[in-house]
Amino acid sequence: MSIYVGNLSYQVTEDDLTQAFAEYGTVKRVQLPTDRETGRMRGFGFVEMNSDAEEDAAIAALDGAEWMGRDLKVNKAKPREDRGSSGGGWGGNQGGSRRY
Repeated sequence: MSIYVGNLSYQVTEDDLTQAFAEYGTVKRVQLPTDRETGRMRGFGFVEMNSDAEEDAAIAALDGAEWMGRDLKVNKAKPREDRGSSGGGWGGNQGGSRRY
């Protein structure tokens, strides 16, 4: 499982986040998604730790805590929803012509 970390400063780095969470256990991975168009950090990230107990300790300590001028939102990350295809288009008529 991983931890969702929201309301991050746009200046935060993976190293910053690793150091903050390392106080509560071993950090296995940090992800900071960026905007595809601007390349700018999106203000949230994900932290994966060595065990559920370490993640729980980090969440308890950091959720609502002020860090880098922002009040953090820290909780268990929810699994990404499969959005599937948009399904738009021509409603099942795959290129054929309709006859009335």
